[in-house]
Amino acid sequence: MVVKAKKHLGQHFLTDRRIAEQIVQSLSHKLKNVLEVGAGTGALSDFLLERSGRLQLIDIDAESIAFLKARYAHGDQLQIVQGDFLNCDLTQLFNGEPFALIGNFPYHISTPILFKVLQNKDYIPEWVGVFQREVAERVAAAHGSKIYGVPTVLTQAFYEVEYRFTLDEQVFSPPPKVKSGVLRLIRKASRPAADEALFFQVVKKAFQQRRKTLRNTLKGLPLSDDLQAQHWLDLRAEQLTVTDFVELSKEIEAAHSLKTQSPAHDMDCTKHF
Repeated sequence: MVVKAKKHLGQHFLTDRRIAEQIVQSLSHKLKNVLEVGAGTGALSDFLLERSGRLQLIDIDAESIAFLKARYAHGDQLQIVQGDFLNCDLTQLFNGEPFALIGNFPYHISTPILFKVLQNKDYIPEWVGVFQREVAERVAAAHGSKIYGVPTVLTQAFYEVEYRFTLDEQVFSPPPKVKSGVLRLIRKASRPAADEALFFQVVKKAFQQRRKTLRNTLKGLPLSDDLQAQHWLDLRAEQLTVTDFVELSKEIEAAHSLKTQSPAHDMDCTKHF
């Protein structure tokens, strides 16, 4: 059975087995639960079966699902599911246990996949992905870079990001028009000590007009007099480290708490962000 790559699904099947093995080896050895997104024709699946205790393959393409079911036997170790990863309830997979995630992600939905993982980070301690190289480089960028942005800060706040290697167009069928990059992401042991919703809001507002200073982009947020006097607000978003954004969010949260706190009792102000 031959699976035809579908342009509207952004399919570019990996054909180089050596590269496929290298990608899978980026995951920790012998994981209990692994979810492969966009399994396609099983290039990664062959090697994942050797390394995982339980493996689930998900693909939106009915033809790919039929191919995978014909190639692999269902059982306790392997499940094959047709569905849209972006609409899946990840908390229901593997009986609610944590799992690693891996995939050769379609370029046009790689950023939504990134944010889907961030929303479900409690369940995903590590993941490996094949991205368009431009996206991979942006996620792994250092502060001060022109490609440093919202995906960079939000991802690096929760995961250690490692750019593993670059893939040429010729290792895919059909070849994409751009190169790809492989990322490995390991969840950090501790979370940023700031209200998460507020942290996301601050980061997104800061980069909305990245040529302006934070003094302009963060208008509308409660900025105390002390914070107004700090050097942070005279910088542009790309000049702040992830740690800087966390500290800035904590100070804004504290300023908001002081502003709205009643003399008679304390309020839980985090729910207002």
